[in-house]
Amino acid sequence: MTRVVLFDIDGTLLVSHGAGRAAMEAALLAHFGDAGPPSYRYDGKTDRLIVRETMRLAGFDDATIDARMDAVLDAYLAHLTGAISARAGLAYALPGVHALLDAVEAADDLVLGLLTGNVVPGARAKLAAVDIAFDRFAVGAFGSDHEHRPELPPIAQRRASALLGREVPGDRIVIIGDTPADVQCGRGIGARAIAVATGGFGVAELEAHAPAATFADLTDTAGVLAAIRDA
Repeated sequence: MTRVVLFDIDGTLLVSHGAGRAAMEAALLAHFGDAGPPSYRYDGKTDRLIVRETMRLAGFDDATIDARMDAVLDAYLAHLTGAISARAGLAYALPGVHALLDAVEAADDLVLGLLTGNVVPGARAKLAAVDIAFDRFAVGAFGSDHEHRPELPPIAQRRASALLGREVPGDRIVIIGDTPADVQCGRGIGARAIAVATGGFGVAELEAHAPAATFADLTDTAGVLAAIRDA
């Protein structure tokens, strides 16, 4: 049976050299006068959750955050293009990514997709910066769909089922990501996870969350494909 393979973006497919954080901090400063604590970790979070958690830490209540959320995200997207351009040549696809995406896309038994905390326009911009076409991904769920990452796998599952014209069981969905949040988020639907230590977490840290497989990077195309099919 077909498996749906959902890739995270930041730290899994690519590194944007801080463009996303710089754009978000500029947007938060513009609308709240505070960029949040430098120690706050963005990895594994949706864009909306980043706004909420950083501004809670800055002392704002949820009503105020909700009232400014859309404006902050619009400002973030406006800043993101410039932040990427300012880092021209510094953003890059991680090792093995292009070959693995090509292999998944070409496989008759696999569907290529995304599962990311980025809002859709942000996902497009980051992927374009490293020459990965957004439109090659047949299905996805994004930070613009829901604030909480565990809500994204059911959304991707519904979209994959609609795409294929049949119900896709949760255990036929494989999420590939670089954080514990990626590993854990699909468990509510029975999705499998493959961890890759190309972000801010090491192999041992990721293995502690019991993914189906863990890789240091995605250069072993055949090995990752085998893990996807065995997950």
